[in-house]
Amino acid sequence: MKALFATLFCFALGGCLGYHIGPVKPYYLRDVHTIAVPTFKNRTLVPRIEVLVTDTVIKQLQQDGTFQITNGDKADATLSAEIARITRAPARSVRGNVLATTEFSLWLVVKYSLTGRDGKQLVPPNDVIGTTTFFVSSDVTSDERQALPLATEDLATRLVTQISEGW
Repeated sequence: MKALFATLFCFALGGCLGYHIGPVKPYYLRDVHTIAVPTFKNRTLVPRIEVLVTDTVIKQLQQDGTFQITNGDKADATLSAEIARITRAPARSVRGNVLATTEFSLWLVVKYSLTGRDGKQLVPPNDVIGTTTFFVSSDVTSDERQALPLATEDLATRLVTQISEGW
């Protein structure tokens, strides 16, 4: 009876071999533990959007926990990015009037790269897109401005996933 319990105990422990708890980074980022995130460049006409996007990406990196955020002098890698485009397109029109729009789709496009301490690129330049939709009341511009943080959160989640998980 004791031999049976001992055998079952060994098999139960053996099933956990090879697994570990914590972040699983891509192999090419195995030596990267800290990342610097300078303020993104803004190539759009939306003022001060770069601070919102950078802060949201930093918060998402902290929430993910795979990398620690630090300043450029102490970082193993630097995440450089630029906000390339913000696009708004009609998604739904008013019944009976196809020229009037009730809902818009919003896309936020960021181009980024991750470079090591020596200046060598760790992740090739890539694009990431954050999306959201919003309904229109009387002022489309203010409605779009209120929808930007939602698109930014979606973008930050996708960007951090691409870096920390490798896809």
